[in-house]
Amino acid sequence: MTLDSYADALESLEPVPDEVETAELVGTDDVLVKAFALGPGAELEAHEHADSTNVFHVLEGTVTVLRGGDRERIAAPGVVHHEPGVDHGAKNETDERVVFTASLCPRPS
Repeated sequence: MTLDSYADALESLEPVPDEVETAELVGTDDVLVKAFALGPGAELEAHEHADSTNVFHVLEGTVTVLRGGDRERIAAPGVVHHEPGVDHGAKNETDERVVFTASLCPRPS
């Protein structure tokens, strides 16, 4: 048995081009942590969490983070903080898989 929930989740995330796959890593009453794997060309559409802080941890590859009208390429390892209510998304503009986690606190209802 291991305390690490990431390794098992990552094994199941093999997105093809233009596909986003996700796995829940931690889900409690007060926090949600999900892993996202984006195949080449895939995009996590911009969205917002009105009452939750969202932190991306870029673990593999280089992802283009979309926030409001801004775009920034963030290479692993990288951390991006999104305040509650701010539109954010992500796009894989590379030829390799991109993996990041999103931590939301408090957990969205």
